[in-house]
Amino acid sequence: MKIYPAFLSFLVISIFISPSVSDHCNAQDKKVLLKIKKALGNPYLLASWDPNTDCCDWYCLKCHPNTHRVVSLTLFSDDRLTGQIPPEVGDLPYLETLLFRHLPNLNGTIQPAIAKLKNLKTLRLSWTNLSGPVPNFLSQLKNLTYLDLSFNNLSGSIPSSLSTLPNLEALHLDRNKLTGTIPESFGMFPSKNLYLFILSHNKLSGTIPASLANMDFNTIDLSRNLLEGDPSVLFGPKKTTFEIDLSRNMFQFDLSKVQFPKSLARLDLNHNKITGSIPAGLTDLELQFMNVSYNRLCGQIPVGGRLQSFDYSTYFHNRCLCGAPLDTCK
Repeated sequence: MKIYPAFLSFLVISIFISPSVSDHCNAQDKKVLLKIKKALGNPYLLASWDPNTDCCDWYCLKCHPNTHRVVSLTLFSDDRLTGQIPPEVGDLPYLETLLFRHLPNLNGTIQPAIAKLKNLKTLRLSWTNLSGPVPNFLSQLKNLTYLDLSFNNLSGSIPSSLSTLPNLEALHLDRNKLTGTIPESFGMFPSKNLYLFILSHNKLSGTIPASLANMDFNTIDLSRNLLEGDPSVLFGPKKTTFEIDLSRNMFQFDLSKVQFPKSLARLDLNHNKITGSIPAGLTDLELQFMNVSYNRLCGQIPVGGRLQSFDYSTYFHNRCLCGAPLDTCK
């Protein structure tokens, strides 16, 4: 029988796309994933999770190109997904990224089984209805570089054990109901690469730990808390900070004594109890945004740099500031 080239090509292609060859998914991973789907009520978001297909082709998943083990699970933007984080997530041992985001009907506490994921690098549980504390067991995830628990209903204090995470680069605990103080240990992170430090929109109180003088964050956002005292340790001429937002707290310090990083481009200090005058050193900065309104500042606004490019709302409601863009000093 003569075999035509076209038929031969079809035969070869058929072999390569047959289920037995193309199904690279690890059998144990697939079993765990189907349990997760069932625990979440078989949501439409996971409609592609068909046991008869390769799980590495399923939506919301990523497999390692060589080992074909599941390394990423990202569930997001589905208000029909209900329930709690299934404990089975801890049975995906090669997981590097775990994301539950924009899931308003996801409730319960942060699943303790997550502590088993020793390869985890990114953990994002945000914009959900999760409650309870920020758990101590997160400090066991030594490979973690990105931790985002923002926009939830978490309460209680921030565990000081988070500072033992040796590779952490970003910490988002904003938009929760956290109370207590910022741990003193947060000035002793082993890694000096922690560039995002976001604790805004909570109920944190007390003063800024002196130990934070040791840290050089790129972005600091402590806004909308109940913090007080002098946060000057967050500043300094040797730091490389790009943005500092301390607005809507109860900070009380003399602004004229602060030395700013040359890299600072965004500074928001509005609604505090800050005294003194605006230092001339701010004229040396390439500021993109600044707000010092609703404080107790006095004196003439220094002329130069970007300070006159901002409108009056940057400076108004202070004790006796004057000069452009406010009224002329008398």
